[in-house]
Amino acid sequence: MTPAFFRLFIMSRQRLTQVDLKSLRWVPFIVAFWLSGCSSVGYYGQMVKGQIDLIRARQPIEQVIADPSTDARLRRRLFLALQARTFASQALWLPDNRSYRLYVQLDRPFVLWNLFATPEFSLAPRTYCFPIAGCVAYRGYYQEAAARAAAEPLKAQGWDTYVGGVPAYSTLGWFDDPILSSMMHWDDDRLISTIFHELAHQKLYVQDDTAFNESFATFVEREGLRQWHASRGLPPPDRQREAQYRQFVAFVLETRERLEHLYAQPLEASAMREAKAEAFQELRDKYARLRDSQWKGDRRFDAWMAGPLNNAALLPFGLYERWVPAFAALYAEHPGNWPAFYARVEALAALPVTERQARLEALANSAR
Repeated sequence: MTPAFFRLFIMSRQRLTQVDLKSLRWVPFIVAFWLSGCSSVGYYGQMVKGQIDLIRARQPIEQVIADPSTDARLRRRLFLALQARTFASQALWLPDNRSYRLYVQLDRPFVLWNLFATPEFSLAPRTYCFPIAGCVAYRGYYQEAAARAAAEPLKAQGWDTYVGGVPAYSTLGWFDDPILSSMMHWDDDRLISTIFHELAHQKLYVQDDTAFNESFATFVEREGLRQWHASRGLPPPDRQREAQYRQFVAFVLETRERLEHLYAQPLEASAMREAKAEAFQELRDKYARLRDSQWKGDRRFDAWMAGPLNNAALLPFGLYERWVPAFAALYAEHPGNWPAFYARVEALAALPVTERQARLEALANSAR
């Protein structure tokens, strides 16, 4: 995930990195810009505090590893993360900076909670626009309670809402992003690929095009992980879980298409509401059959399925996958040549949005 609100910053009493100090000179201008046109002072205040708290809590990973009181498992995971971080810059041509060479021990299971919202009978997200990173389909909060409190007035107005935890994010290189304790319970492949994914956001980010950004980063993480395995003489990454995830996403996207067709019909609200409930129940039933017949009881999506399903809960799906085949086709034109690939991606990013999407569609079709 790449929440888009990290340029606002207030001086911390603790010593900051040179990069952070350099960014401080812009704070008065950014604060004036935001507050002159936005009444959400409380929202930005909590974002400032949350980012400051992270900066204060950062420690160099090498220092954490050298500390004799550090748990042996944590020491091993952090050492692996450092190796992957070096590989990211040397082999994948991703940014070479202090991001993901620092560590933060959180006091909560997620670093952020994102709030998504849609109208009751639409899949068009409520968007939130920020001066630098553009408009995105969510709003982030450093405390779960704050995210849920922000959802309540939207619910009262008839919006569908969904609050989801975020274990890692990128500030697009503005700050030195750390490895977070919320990432430490993952297996090695997910930890490594997340580092690649978030650094890809620092490499390239397009305002107002979440699907482009997330699909690009997802391709980089997957191809990067494949090359990481090959470089260490490891078997190729286990694609079974990834394939299962794609099956799950396909079911969700089918439900989205069904709902889009439904919402285009001239139905009364009561009939629309009933058909909407039926679509979500069918999604639950199809998932249960798939899990029990093909996945041998793998229950990793059970909690999401058991929660309240609505339009907003569907928004995150598809953003990470939509253009991955297109980026794979682009990379296949210059296999192994990351600079050439990034140059082609930058050229795509520079196109007007309609031309960009048409080009991506053509690339995706060529890969089928």
